Amino acid sequence: FFFAIYPQLKNKRLFLFLSRIHEKKGCDLLIAAFAKVAMQDERLHLVMAGPCNTDLIDKLKMQVNQLGIAHRVTWPGMLQGDMKWGAFYASETFVLSSHQENFGIAVAEALGCSLPVLISDKVNIWREIEADGAGIVDSDTLEGTQNLLQQWLDLDETDRRKMAQQAKVTFDKRFTVEAMTNSLLQAIK
Repeated sequence: FFFAIYPQLKNKRLFLFLSRIHEKKGCDLLIAAFAKVAMQDERLHLVMAGPCNTDLIDKLKMQVNQLGIAHRVTWPGMLQGDMKWGAFYASETFVLSSHQENFGIAVAEALGCSLPVLISDKVNIWREIEADGAGIVDSDTLEGTQNLLQQWLDLDETDRRKMAQQAKVTFDKRFTVEAMTNSLLQAIK
């Protein structure tokens, strides 16, 4: 469904940011890091999906223009329903270089779609992601965000597939309602 609306992205390697566009989410870091790695493969493309209630999106679009990558970034706004799930399934990886995140519902949703996650160590479920090998974790800095993207790009296809399979396993094991209920009951005991 996503490609029906964005057919120009069909043969691209999509890095998906899907969250509220806000200063705490590290969007500026992600854009700057993407600009540094994008030239490695002309198919790399960044999707910046989410609502924004400030002038931040204008600043980010200006940043994209100044970095010369405007043709490599798509801004679909807030995605819901089939469009949201389509974006997850169309993407190669989910990226969230947030400065602070209590849980990261979109991270869990990505995992549930077998989508490996590239996240900062300020997303409070980073330990589980790292322990399970369901994604890559680094700091919420420009260097850390660039490392996330570069480590992903350095993986071979077999390792990317393994990480995608592990993403779904991690979701099922840790983040379904049943798994979280069992975890809560264990903590109470």
